[in-house]
Amino acid sequence: MLVGMGIIWYVLWVNGAFLPGWIEWKNEILNDQSGQYDISVNHKSAQITYEDEVIFTSPNEVKVQSALCCDIDNDREDELILLCWKTGRFGTHRPFWVEKDERKWSQHIFIYEFEQEKVRPKWMSSYIGQDVMELASNGKSAPFTRLWLTDPEGNTSSFKWDVWGFTREDTEVSFAVFGDILIHEPIYRYALRHEESFDFLFENVRDVIALSDVAVINQETPYTDNPAMYSDYPRFGTPLLAGQAVVDAGFDVVTCATNHALDRGEVGVDLTKNFFDSHEVICLGIQTEAERQDRPYEILTRKDIKFALFNYTYGTNGIKLPEENPYMVHLLEDEAKIRKDIEAAGKEADFVIVFAHWGSEYTEQIDEFQQEWAQIFLESGVDVVVGTHPHVLQPCEVLTSEDGHKMLVFYSIGNFISAQSEKSCVKGGMAEFTVSLTREGYQITDYSLKPLSITWQEGGKFVVDFV
Repeated sequence: MLVGMGIIWYVLWVNGAFLPGWIEWKNEILNDQSGQYDISVNHKSAQITYEDEVIFTSPNEVKVQSALCCDIDNDREDELILLCWKTGRFGTHRPFWVEKDERKWSQHIFIYEFEQEKVRPKWMSSYIGQDVMELASNGKSAPFTRLWLTDPEGNTSSFKWDVWGFTREDTEVSFAVFGDILIHEPIYRYALRHEESFDFLFENVRDVIALSDVAVINQETPYTDNPAMYSDYPRFGTPLLAGQAVVDAGFDVVTCATNHALDRGEVGVDLTKNFFDSHEVICLGIQTEAERQDRPYEILTRKDIKFALFNYTYGTNGIKLPEENPYMVHLLEDEAKIRKDIEAAGKEADFVIVFAHWGSEYTEQIDEFQQEWAQIFLESGVDVVVGTHPHVLQPCEVLTSEDGHKMLVFYSIGNFISAQSEKSCVKGGMAEFTVSLTREGYQITDYSLKPLSITWQEGGKFVVDFV
């Protein structure tokens, strides 16, 4: 009796009866791009036919879940990829530190090359290390072929072929975007007298900045290195020492197209832009007196993903741009030009982001100007818009165009730091979003607006922290 039960149990085991229930066993017929090889997957087995003759059958001890035929190593010849199961984590050869292989079933990827009347093993993986429900490639139109593995929960990861096999790609880029730096007199007076630095402004957000792949902040006001020009509203002149704190905090990008950009004239623009350029921080939205050729966007590359970054302001508080340099501050006014610039950027980059200084101050309601430009950006193919200027938090949402394109909009993320006394102005936010490579292209896979609060401490110190 026991012997009989043992035999039955063994037969069931060998035939994969105890494999996970979530597996979807495919029955399918495939062809390589030459059309010479017919591949069939049926009853957990794969078979290849060449000129009506069977030239390959997967081993009995291997249970084939699904198959894929594509040029995975980019040599212009298709390979056969099998997603399969076998007992043990390794093949004939195992790592020297592994004395004995396991007997339980594990998932593997086997790759074979076609050679006329033969099929040659190219690469046989050890245990994959994750459960894979679906196997796919991104097709022939991509720059190179990726292998996409989807787990039973629907999470997809990409792998790229290198000389020795597959390398899992790190294709997620995280952004942390902070609002207006508005250095009023009480803030710079405290910093210069008591700290001799503005580093204290960022002491509670340094870890978040360090953990983000790209950290961005809006530099609302121009810098000056002349103490006689230090000032706040209505025409700001911010101590250059505050810029050093921005650099030391670890920001990668600053946005400078604001209504206060020309408060210190061309000299202020030149000093601000040159300062950030000298510290290799991308400075958006302004161009120096010497930079007279239009440069509407900058390209930032992270993890092989190219981001086109734009920055515009609705105006400059009535201060006119120099006639000889109309691009000194990038303005939200020439719709045709902006559409054309975004179109050009979309051809050069994988992902397009606009930082817009817009909206009505001190109101949580989105105004008509914001709505109009958000629609223009959506129609132009922008992927993310982050707004500043209202000094208060406004909603965020995902818009969808008629052709299905999606755009994430943070209408206003409020202040990062200011001495404005209104309750709504002491509440800001950090726009946080993640851009990931998916089978449908580069997309937003996660986003949030984390609240920040500005508090005044005894002695005159202003502190920013997460709520």
